[in-house]
Parts: sequence; structure tokens; C-alpha cells
Amino acid sequence: MNRLAIFDCDGTLVDSGATIHAALAEAFAENGFELPPPEVSRRIIGLSLTEAMAVLVPDASADEHVKLSDDYKRAFQQLRAEGRVEEPLFAGVLELLDALEADGWLLAVATGKSDRGLRHCLESHGIHARFVSLQTADRHPSKPHPSMVEQAIVEAGSSPEATIVVGDTSFDMAMGAAAGAAPIGAGWGYHEAEELIAAGAVAVAEQPLDVLALVRSHVHG
Repeated sequence: MNRLAIFDCDGTLVDSGATIHAALAEAFAENGFELPPPEVSRRIIGLSLTEAMAVLVPDASADEHVKLSDDYKRAFQQLRAEGRVEEPLFAGVLELLDALEADGWLLAVATGKSDRGLRHCLESHGIHARFVSLQTADRHPSKPHPSMVEQAIVEAGSSPEATIVVGDTSFDMAMGAAAGAAPIGAGWGYHEAEELIAAGAVAVAEQPLDVLALVRSHVHG
């Protein structure tokens, strides 16, 4: 049975919070809504767009949530066209991916990004081909629904018992737990460790390479 490590993208692989907030600012201004501060907007990162807008603007209508989502996408694409998208890899992520692959793990991604956005992000860092399964909001319900994890497990020829889900939000942890995988919190991301544990994390890694120590200690006893 293949061992599988499924990663969230925003807040786990890459630090995209500033760019996401910039695109939100454009979309909210266009629609006449007050922009939440970064410490609020970063908490919805990981949800699919329409669900995220519903959280940020609960009093708006469903049609307004959809329009905000569409305008956000256009704003993000414009930022990319202008070379203003900042999605740097977190320090230690490449080393973690290298080490997991060396230990025989397959890699996958489960993200609230679109297919297009995920491909741009991963290709910009030269890591797109390293992942055997890429699951996005284009084909699945929003986190914490387990659909993305379940499909990645099937595509990788793995099982829930042989799968970890590494993510920085409570949505990721609840998603992994619902799929029967072992959720590991990315403490370097956007939600607090206490929230990750409460949502089902079996452990929280302070830095990317701490994930390696956690899985090695589990595998070896």
C-alpha cells in the first residue's frame, strides 16, 4: 500500500496571504463592501471561494457571494498578469518534500484554489510534477468535505490508514479526519495550533521539517 502525504497549498506550501488580501480588496471595493482586515480575511483561506465570501459577508445574498467570487478571480488574474502575485514557498517546504519522497511517500495537493491557480503556483516553483494527485475546488465541495482527500487516496493507490493530511487550517484538519486520514497541523500557517487540534489534528508541526520527524517516529514505533 502506497503511503501518501496530501498537502494544502495556501498557508501550507506557500505564503499567499498578502496576494489573497489584495485580490479581496479589489473585489470588495468593486461591490461596495467594507474589506475585513488581514487577520480576518486570512482565516477563510482554504475554503472554496463562494463559501469564503459567505463567511466574510454573511448578510450578503447568494448572488452577491457568487459575484464577489467571480470578481476576486478576475482581480487575482490581473495581479498575476501584472507580475504582482507573491506566493513564496515557506522555508523548509522543499526539504520536507525531498525527504518524504526519499522515504517512499507519494505527494498530493488538496486545495481551495482552482486548477489554473494551482498549476500557476506549483509550476512557478518547479514542483508541479512532483505531485501524483492534484485536487481543487473546481471538482469538489469545499473543505472540510472529505471528497478531495478521498479522491487523492484513490488516485495514489493508497488508503486512509496510510495517508497524512498536512494543512494550516481547521478546515484541512476536519477534512482529513472525515476521510479517515491522519491530519497534521502546519503551525507555520494561518490558524492557531489550538484550533487545529480541536478540529482533529493528531499533532501540530511548528516548522515543515517537524512533519518528517512526526511521521518517522510514528512509522518506526
